[in-house]
This record gives sequence, C-alpha cells and structure tokens, in this order.
Amino acid sequence: MNQVGQLFIISSVAGGGKSTLIQKLLNKDKDLKFSVSFTSRSIRHGEVQGESYHFVDSDTFQKLIEEEFFFEWAKVHNNYYGTPKKYIYQWLNDGKKVILDIDIQGAKIVKKNIQDAISIFILPPSEEIWFQRLRGRGTETEESLNTRFANGKIELKYANDFDYQILNDNLEEAFEKLTQIIYRD
Repeated sequence: MNQVGQLFIISSVAGGGKSTLIQKLLNKDKDLKFSVSFTSRSIRHGEVQGESYHFVDSDTFQKLIEEEFFFEWAKVHNNYYGTPKKYIYQWLNDGKKVILDIDIQGAKIVKKNIQDAISIFILPPSEEIWFQRLRGRGTETEESLNTRFANGKIELKYANDFDYQILNDNLEEAFEKLTQIIYRD
C-alpha cells in the first residue's frame, strides 16, 4: 500500500534567499524530491540547464502550456515559469516529501489543487538588505532589478496567506526553522 507524501511550497521575493535554503535542504536530505521548474528566461552565470531550471524559449513554453505539461505555470517578471507535473503525483504516491520552489501565483494554484500542501514564505530581513542582495547578485539589468523589486513589494503583501513565514535575517536560523517545518512529524 502506498504511503501519501507531503508537498511543500517554498516562495519568496527575488533575492529573499529561498534558493539558498532549498539547496541546503537538498544537500542535507537526498530523499527529498525537488521539482526543477521550466522557465523562458535566459540562463544566468553559474546556472546549470536541467538543474537550476529547464531553460526553454517562449514559443516552446507556450507549446508546453497547450500540451497541459505543467502542474502550474505563471508569467513572472516578464518571463514564464512552470512546474512540470510529470513526477509530482508519483513522488507523493510513493510517500516522498516534495519541494516546489514557486512564486505566489503558482502557490495559489497548487494550494487550490492540493489543499494539504504546506506553504512557506521566506521573508527578507529588510527592504534595504533585500535590495542589496538582489543588486549584489549581479545578474540583473537595472530595468530587471527595478521590475523584480516592484513585483516583490506586491508579493510581500501575500506572505500572510502562507502557512508559515520565515524571516531570513540569519541563514542558519532560517534553515533551522525551515527544517523544523519540513520534519515536524
């Protein structure tokens, strides 16, 4: 008999630290399952095709939407992002803990479809530090940086819609809180 797994949605503003926290989780527990999202944005320095994201052009992404390939998808910061549904239900039916790194639009869609999914929002410590982190990545044009910051201010208004909020002002403390949520049973 298959055991039911647990789905965890982790969201944040761009530069909030969710990718760092998720990577620490995956390094700690090789049994966690992580769904690598698809995106139409350009690959950044240091990212790896198929590990960071599946990078495709907008036309390919549109075709995948038409083929109902995605569990959820959204247009964020002028680019498409989507979670492939290929393995999500299989992993959950196999009793696995599944991690999704998605934005607030995707989180709403997933929670609508899987009500017992646990949603976690990673909060930056302050607007100033958040903006410094975003700028410090060196991956954004000034226009893109301003778009991400403006969109992030809107996204922060939805943090209370999540089951948990974690303030990422100290990486190790934030990681400990995230770990407690993931392994609470």
